Amino acid sequence: MIRVVVVDDDPLVTESLKTILEVSAEIQVVGTGNSASEAVTLYLQERPDVLLTDIRMGKNTGIEAAKEIFRQVPKAVILLLTTFSDDEYIREALQIGVKGYLIKQDLASIVPSIKAVYNGQSVFGTEIVGKLASILTDQTPRKQSKIHLSEREESILLAVANGKNNKEIAHELFLSEGTVRNNISQLLEKLEVRDRTQLAIFYYQKYQ
Repeated sequence: MIRVVVVDDDPLVTESLKTILEVSAEIQVVGTGNSASEAVTLYLQERPDVLLTDIRMGKNTGIEAAKEIFRQVPKAVILLLTTFSDDEYIREALQIGVKGYLIKQDLASIVPSIKAVYNGQSVFGTEIVGKLASILTDQTPRKQSKIHLSEREESILLAVANGKNNKEIAHELFLSEGTVRNNISQLLEKLEVRDRTQLAIFYYQKYQ
């Protein structure tokens, strides 16, 4: 069961999201809130598998809530949901390490996205993916462009950028999951980035 906390400044939207998520037998909404401060409090209280939070919520934002949660729980899994596809929001979201950024209108993608981030993938709505290459400027150190990657490392990097998990990568490249896991750890160290999202950023900068 995937335990989720849902936060949106509109109580009606919050309840609607709760209803959409709980249609899936694999998801349990363990808390709902309507502000950035509630997002932080509920996360620390419930320790859900995934936090689904709006961005614009009055005085404070979901990104500010995410920053505070990451400060206390670096491995938190946070998925942002908004009506805005503002480039600066997307850039900041990637910088702090959120696992996904979805547009609210794309309701059909919410449940699959929750499952994907729970399984270690990064997800971005279709509208967001189309903008990634243009907004991911200067997100990684320039010296990374001089780093040589092997053919296998490039293949794994591409698969990560496409949102595939270790099992899917192993199947696609005829490797064991352990080998994939080790190669991803080596890539993180070689490129000096913190997670799979940052690996995807590197791929879009170098190869797109």
